[in-house]
Amino acid sequence: MYLRPNYRQKDGKDHTYWSLVETVRTPDGPRQRTLCYLGELNGSAEARWLKTIEVFNEQGESHPLKLFPSDVEPPEDDTTVARVRLDKARLERSRRFGDCFLGLELWKQLELDRFWESLPDGPEENAAVPWSRVAALLAINRLSAPGSELPIEERWYPSTALDDLLGIEEGKINDTRLYQCLDRLLPHKTKLERHLTGRYRSYFAPSSTYCSTI
Repeated sequence: MYLRPNYRQKDGKDHTYWSLVETVRTPDGPRQRTLCYLGELNGSAEARWLKTIEVFNEQGESHPLKLFPSDVEPPEDDTTVARVRLDKARLERSRRFGDCFLGLELWKQLELDRFWESLPDGPEENAAVPWSRVAALLAINRLSAPGSELPIEERWYPSTALDDLLGIEEGKINDTRLYQCLDRLLPHKTKLERHLTGRYRSYFAPSSTYCSTI
């Protein structure tokens, strides 16, 4: 919630009328919804309302953050103003995030992160990238943009945010490592099938489904 001023002129004098508003999401984007009209407020009344709003707001804000300043130059120490040099702003290395994030969440929901961490990454391993993370990378690729290992290294992986999502250092993924990961995973095929069967049963247990006949 915030206080929003409304400026009017009446009888040649400037008047400020205040409204209590909140930001809501609508099909047309974020909008401010008026909760009540407070009329004119003197300094002490405004301070009391601001204190009340701070109590109700989770993070204690009493004013909305301003993306663009108004025609009145704000004070230099105004922390509610975000200053942006548009002529200096630029976009660098845009990356795919949404499909990779959803794929990683599915990987975790199926508890494949725990499954692979206990198998190919033994205590004797000193791999630069844990094989369980490489396995996650390969699985997410199959879900979002299936391709062979060389295109994954050269084009697909650099265009994603998986290095940040999986915590992989730059330059550590190459087609050789991807092929080696597949070789390490193959011996665990039967265990993987059993693991997935157990996870699927937990989601689609016979006791939670029924069949009806007509």
